[in-house]
Amino acid sequence: MSNPFETHQAVPPALRAPLQWVKPPRQARSQETLVRILDAAESLVADKGFEDASVAEIVRRAESSVGAFYSRFGDKDTLLHTLYERYYEEATATADAALDPQRWEGAGTVDILGAVIPFLIQTFRDRKGLVRAFMVKGRSDPSFGQREQRLSRYVAGKLSVLLIDRREQISHPDPVLATEFGLHLIFGSLERTVLFDELAQAFSHLSDADLAREMMRAFLGYLGCPLPETTTQE
Repeated sequence: MSNPFETHQAVPPALRAPLQWVKPPRQARSQETLVRILDAAESLVADKGFEDASVAEIVRRAESSVGAFYSRFGDKDTLLHTLYERYYEEATATADAALDPQRWEGAGTVDILGAVIPFLIQTFRDRKGLVRAFMVKGRSDPSFGQREQRLSRYVAGKLSVLLIDRREQISHPDPVLATEFGLHLIFGSLERTVLFDELAQAFSHLSDADLAREMMRAFLGYLGCPLPETTTQE
């Protein structure tokens, strides 16, 4: 997804490399069956939701067996926990790469948010069923909810560091508060618009590029950062 804002200042070519989802390598052959089951479960959850994805369907798609499933997980609840741990590992590796301060040397607040917000929207869109399953589980299971929230804190924390390092571009009287609160609003908006479609009817005419652009305007305005004069419409 392209940056929804054209910036005034040229960004070094290295910073224009697309942000990508990272999957840490898994080389142990003994894990092949486990990975197939997790991949099949994630695919089914994306198709029909966690509650409606049966064990029989999961193992059939994984070309495995019910016995192999229960020998590894015991029940579907354990499967969901395992799926979350894998997702957390991938998501934190992705955040480490995407939000590495060295990657953004010479880039401003607009450059960072102009790349990261569209990437977050695409990530939520691509893994909508899975992330929604995690959030629904977290609402009914406080212990799972605490684990689930650690990821958003991790990502927001890394993004906060990048923005606060550019506090001279923020005119809000409390840059740290503004950054943390603004990111809370961004993640909340992503959940409502992308994961749960709560605002789908009101904003059905907005493309993901439109959504990214408006989130950018809202966040930059709250931070007190200058808004770019030029935008690209898609």
